[in-house]
Amino acid sequence: MNGHVLRMDGVSVRRGNAYLLRDVAWTVEEDERWAIIGPNGAGKTTLLRIASTQMFPTTGTVEVLDERLGAVDVFELRPRIGFASAAVANRIDEASTSLDLVISASYGYLGSFVESYGAPDHERARALLNHWGVGQLAERKYGTLSEGERKRVLIARALMADPELLLLDEPAAGLDLGGREDLVRRLGELAVSVDAPALVIVSHHVEEIPSGFTHVLMMREGGVVAGGPVEEVMTADNLSATFGLSLKVEYDGERWSARAV
Repeated sequence: MNGHVLRMDGVSVRRGNAYLLRDVAWTVEEDERWAIIGPNGAGKTTLLRIASTQMFPTTGTVEVLDERLGAVDVFELRPRIGFASAAVANRIDEASTSLDLVISASYGYLGSFVESYGAPDHERARALLNHWGVGQLAERKYGTLSEGERKRVLIARALMADPELLLLDEPAAGLDLGGREDLVRRLGELAVSVDAPALVIVSHHVEEIPSGFTHVLMMREGGVVAGGPVEEVMTADNLSATFGLSLKVEYDGERWSARAV
């Protein structure tokens, strides 16, 4: 690849007279870990859906893994992208086991079908479930899992095909404090791994940005407020403009936090 795994230029998404995204320019390099933050309705999920090739922009150009949307078979491109989101979760048959959900990602399926898998597939799927702390749930049906357990299974699934780009839409949403902190810690460990793919997460909360993340994109009303290295962009002024109120930003050497002034 030429260094970047994702590049957007002049990307807008219009539905009727409303803009979900407006003139977004954004580039993600191979070794970068990005957090996209902003309030509800900022366009974060729409941006991630385009990056995952699940949606096409109304205007603008998008390159993903050196392929341009509109000039590539997205069904061949998607196995190279790990994607976990509520949209994926909503399509899951709750009778599928955790192991079936993870292992089927090798072939682009969502759950158990008629295909058979070899020992290497089973070993990788179980190793991923173990790594994300849910190995004991391999034979459990997805519908019986807690919200935190489901999040971890979906992340393991997103990593199954050894993607070059990993996109996680609100991975900590709905978790209690303990579950959130454990997941954020594990994402931080992934972020600093030399074997990890380029990584993008979406969140509403500064506190959910794991350590090891290098860049942040702040969004509001479909547009970019600021984007770049986290130590440069994570300022009170930028964050206040993003969320529409005066905020104080603090950093403890590993994690960021924010509160109203």
